Amino acid sequence: MLEDRSCLVPRDFPRESNWAACMNYSLDRIEVQRGKRPLENNPENEVSQRKLPKRSDSLNGEVALSLPDDHAGNQRHAADNLDSSSLIPAIGRDNSISCLIHCSRSDYGAIASLNTSFRSLIRSGELYRLRRPYGVVEHWVYFSCQLLEWEAFDPSRCRWMHLPSMNPNECFVFSDKESLAVGTELLVFGKEILSHVIYRYSILTNTWSSGMQMNAPRCLFGSASLGEIAILAGGCDSQGNILSSAELYNSESGTWNTLPSMNKPRKMCSAVFMDRKFYVIGGIGGTESKLLTCGEEYNLETGEWTEIPNMSPVRAGAAGEAPPLVAVVNNDLYAADYADMEVRKYDKQNKAWDTIGRLPERAASMNGWGLAFRACGDKLIVIGGPRAMGEGHIEVNSWVPSEGPPQWNLLGRKRSGSFVYNCAVMGC
Repeated sequence: MLEDRSCLVPRDFPRESNWAACMNYSLDRIEVQRGKRPLENNPENEVSQRKLPKRSDSLNGEVALSLPDDHAGNQRHAADNLDSSSLIPAIGRDNSISCLIHCSRSDYGAIASLNTSFRSLIRSGELYRLRRPYGVVEHWVYFSCQLLEWEAFDPSRCRWMHLPSMNPNECFVFSDKESLAVGTELLVFGKEILSHVIYRYSILTNTWSSGMQMNAPRCLFGSASLGEIAILAGGCDSQGNILSSAELYNSESGTWNTLPSMNKPRKMCSAVFMDRKFYVIGGIGGTESKLLTCGEEYNLETGEWTEIPNMSPVRAGAAGEAPPLVAVVNNDLYAADYADMEVRKYDKQNKAWDTIGRLPERAASMNGWGLAFRACGDKLIVIGGPRAMGEGHIEVNSWVPSEGPPQWNLLGRKRSGSFVYNCAVMGC
């Protein structure tokens, strides 16, 4: 959550008649009363504005995500709570909520500081639940280029943000890790000395926590999310056995449910949701740990798995390569061919992959490792950077498939390690 001076309604969000003026008045009034100043830009980091030439560098601010402290906030905002139940007294609670669901979530930190009712509405997650029926969803990219350090990038505002640091033990730091964004949570899976562990970051509280456990803990699995639910399939248990089992996680209830097992055990696979079905693609499986070219489709309504031949975009015989880099935009499946630097699209009818264009020129990887290829709303996002000794750069490039063949726009560029360890996109 970002506590920053508010520009409440970006162009990407629909406007309603008079609510923008009400919200701007309320926030400006509260900030003037407290003498709050805008966050200063940090010239250490670089970011290029939307659709600028690829190699341009311009300066922009990088901020730390924050929320008001509960105790201090209760004291500080006591005078603002005379009619907190109506949120914005002049327009009533229902109209207030209608205003808030159309605000950018990067403003929610500032909004939460208005009074306890605002803060409760945001911290409880109620506001995010109310956004869904209206189709109001913002996609932020969360990624890690340094061990234990996570950052967020808002593609709409081209803004970088720091998350609080994780605090795990040393064993977790150097273990294989997977990440998944679901609902309002970012989950990071790894291994401690004797067991698997999950660290959970909540955008509602801006904090990390641990202690959550799957029914069958695993690593090297395929996963994808759809709203508040996520499915994890395959992977390895703590003894290294390759699994065919799958689990569904509900972020609203915090519960894990075991699903029917896949037809084939597999690890180092990828997964997506498409046409409201869950797909596991590629991976390594079998007693001889062979590369799998098939995929499997899970129907959430019937609870059945169906094997799909030749669904993996990874060529047979490829050893030591990353799991397939795949993403779905508008129910179309795309893949990044990191060997030939090409973008490919899956033909559902013919069950074949077609090359449709090129990846960004500077999206380097090591056999696919260190490069992120993700769906971000109606965009495809590539996160990576040129190989460099010492200090490097990370770049965020986007392409909107509905606008034609791949033409990549540089959304952001900053000094960082150029190797992306983990990446997830949260839409809420």
